[in-house]
Amino acid sequence: MADRSAAYKAAGVDIDAGNSLVSRIKSIVAGTYGKGVVSDIGGFGGLFKLDSGAYTEPVLVSSTDGVGTKLKLAHDFARHDTIGIDLVAMCVNDILVQGAKPLFFLDYFATGKLSVDLAATVVSGIADGCKEAGCALLGGETAEMPGFYPDGMYDLAGFSVGIVDNAKIIDGSSIGVGDAVIGIEASGPHSNGYSLIRKILAESGLGPDDPIPHADKTVAEALLAPTRIYVKTVLNLLRDFDIKGMVHITGGGFYDNVNRILPKGVAAHIRFGSWEVPQVFEWLKTEGRLTWPEMLQIFNCGIGFMLVVAPEIAGDVVQRLKALHEYARVIGQIEIRKDGAEQVEVTFPAERP
Repeated sequence: MADRSAAYKAAGVDIDAGNSLVSRIKSIVAGTYGKGVVSDIGGFGGLFKLDSGAYTEPVLVSSTDGVGTKLKLAHDFARHDTIGIDLVAMCVNDILVQGAKPLFFLDYFATGKLSVDLAATVVSGIADGCKEAGCALLGGETAEMPGFYPDGMYDLAGFSVGIVDNAKIIDGSSIGVGDAVIGIEASGPHSNGYSLIRKILAESGLGPDDPIPHADKTVAEALLAPTRIYVKTVLNLLRDFDIKGMVHITGGGFYDNVNRILPKGVAAHIRFGSWEVPQVFEWLKTEGRLTWPEMLQIFNCGIGFMLVVAPEIAGDVVQRLKALHEYARVIGQIEIRKDGAEQVEVTFPAERP
């Protein structure tokens, strides 16, 4: 094998390293398997058998995403153990919005020169995310591309597939005036706004181990905190409550995500200050000389996932979330949309510019 692959290795692609990575991660990946997986890592495709008896009219829901320039921060801080959780979260939270249970996940890892140790660390994080989401890491692709990526750099993409009964798809169509908007806490900036975060960080002069001003976390702890995975929490709610709409707060913040589930004739009125904003966002606002409307256009500002429910069950939903150890609040309501008004309106206390 060594002689046959020598020419390719001289060109920068180490087939032996790729095979070593597969061997290293085999048991890690197998740890995510559950009912439905009928293939092992290393094949040309991952096989998954649907439990057709569990669904009346099954619909598959899919999503693909990456983690943006948060990857650059992971490189800069040399901390790669949780970025894979971010990758899974960005995909599975999106399909969860429509009421889908994640079934399996695929990843794409591309680099200029493959480091087996680094890649195995990243894949371990992906496996951790899959376990948290209750889905199988069914397969993936490792691409060694010399000359395309700088030394030591890599890129990630993720792909998830879930399932929901056709009658139980959540699309926001039943949302009406008077419904309550519930916010569930985020773990930090999640995986959005990092081009601006990195600019603010560079101008601040702070390093990864420096404390965030007025916070109890270091820069690395606050900015590399993995994106929350809301799957188990939301699936628990869906067993007992009628959820009319759900929102994953990603790129575009409040203004460009909440409106994606709203019928045309209504608007969401969000009360800023109805939840506790983590100090990392206070720091980003101050250091970046931003306004709160600008912050809410870019970041989740402490709310990573939203639910829209009938007002009469809002209190029960919040209590269930608290029992699940979630920080959750009613943060707004649905109103009639005024002519020419935006579909997402945020009101601010007088003291919050």
